[in-house]
Amino acid sequence: MGKNSMVLEMREITKTFPGVRALKSVSLGLHVGEVRGLVGKNGAGKSTLMNILTGIYPADSGEISVLGEMVENMTTAKARKAGIGYVHQHSQLIPPLTVAENVFCGSLPTRFLGMVNWKSLMSEAERRLTAFGLEVDVRRKVEELSVAERQMIEIAKALFAKAKIIVLDEATASLPKNEVQVLFGFVRRLAEEGVSFIYISHFLEEVFDLCDSVTVLRDGGVVGEFSVSELNQDGLVRLISGSQVQSFERKSMDVKDRTMLEIQGLTRAPYYSNLDLTVHAGEIVGLTGLDGCGKEQLVQALAGLEPLGDGGVVVGGSNYRPALPEEAIARGVAYVPRDRQGLGIFGIRSVSENISLSVLRSFRRLLGLLDTRQEKVHVRKFVRNLGVLTPSLNQEAAFLSGGNQQKVVFARVAGIEPRILLLHEPTQGVDVQAKVEILRIVDEMARTGIAVLMVSEEIRELLESCDRVVVMYSGAICREFVPGRPETTVENVLLAIEGEVATK
Repeated sequence: MGKNSMVLEMREITKTFPGVRALKSVSLGLHVGEVRGLVGKNGAGKSTLMNILTGIYPADSGEISVLGEMVENMTTAKARKAGIGYVHQHSQLIPPLTVAENVFCGSLPTRFLGMVNWKSLMSEAERRLTAFGLEVDVRRKVEELSVAERQMIEIAKALFAKAKIIVLDEATASLPKNEVQVLFGFVRRLAEEGVSFIYISHFLEEVFDLCDSVTVLRDGGVVGEFSVSELNQDGLVRLISGSQVQSFERKSMDVKDRTMLEIQGLTRAPYYSNLDLTVHAGEIVGLTGLDGCGKEQLVQALAGLEPLGDGGVVVGGSNYRPALPEEAIARGVAYVPRDRQGLGIFGIRSVSENISLSVLRSFRRLLGLLDTRQEKVHVRKFVRNLGVLTPSLNQEAAFLSGGNQQKVVFARVAGIEPRILLLHEPTQGVDVQAKVEILRIVDEMARTGIAVLMVSEEIRELLESCDRVVVMYSGAICREFVPGRPETTVENVLLAIEGEVATK
């Protein structure tokens, strides 16, 4: 089949959820060997459209054809049979099983009487992952792997499933920057061999780097289909948002002399060693580095999720060593995790419940009953102040867009009136407009005197939103940059991240 042949046609797809019309007569086509970007703000309908393609959701109306054959009442089984693979934004791997078992889940090699051929399973899994450039012990359980390792294995599992069409939904969101090009190189090679891809991403530079074409969704409808050579990034942003999106610029920088967080000689092998760091009231300090440099373990330890190790940590003038997140919260240390779905929101609970959870005790009345009136006053205040868009306070959080889910998390932590705010990739997986809104929320919280430590791999974002950017390499702080100074450039920060000496 030639490269100009259509491998997929989705025609006039419509889908409605309770209170939301997610898709309005959406059509999408895909050619053999094409890499098509699918972009739009959170809530534009991208994931819903792909969930319909892969049989997770039924369409209310519309048609799907694969290689010219109509597929009626698409199911997950029919999607697999048609050669459609899906790498979801959030891992679909089974944590208690080994890497090898996850790679072959649903198609374990067997021998006499249907017994699993474990030797073949392990050797074939290792061969497949090695071909993708992954040096992972296939006997390890997935729950023991890092987020980046899990995502890479999930991508490899889909890519080696002999699919004709592969959907990559925010596939690079959890990947270190240096591993993104490994994935892209593999995708390009498969595309040359005739495999077709639909690539969903909020990282628009990646769309231009990887994709041949792009379909833009807005408010559940198609804005247009374009060759990437027809567009530039600013033009694509305007198509996505319907207007020009202003970039964020931190203006307050009202840093107080009072030290809120002080780390002295903190060591926890093998993650970090002899760390010294201070964060003042009203200051936003960025923390970045390669995956595995120790930044993730440090922020989680400060949040009471892991041991701090040896050395001193002082919060608000007093020694600080939380054994549990509850102890961290009691000391005024709030944490916004990287894994919004797994650790940030309670998807099946309402917006109201998600926001008030951290301060429910303050609404207790006699006999332990809940003062629901005061609770609603509290929730409405933060919904209004943070600009949470929801049809109802009773809306399940899972049905909100990624940006609004993140605002709900911020509302919950803001409710405890923290002294220190720990942020781990706070804008990950949200659209360009939501990123600006979230960074403004962080800026406003810092303006009230909260000390902010923001862990992120988005260098430009850190330089735009932080007062200082600290770089970690191999468990140590190797460099500090102050935005506005001549030496503070994206290039020099990247050199420091890689362990090279940046120009001073």
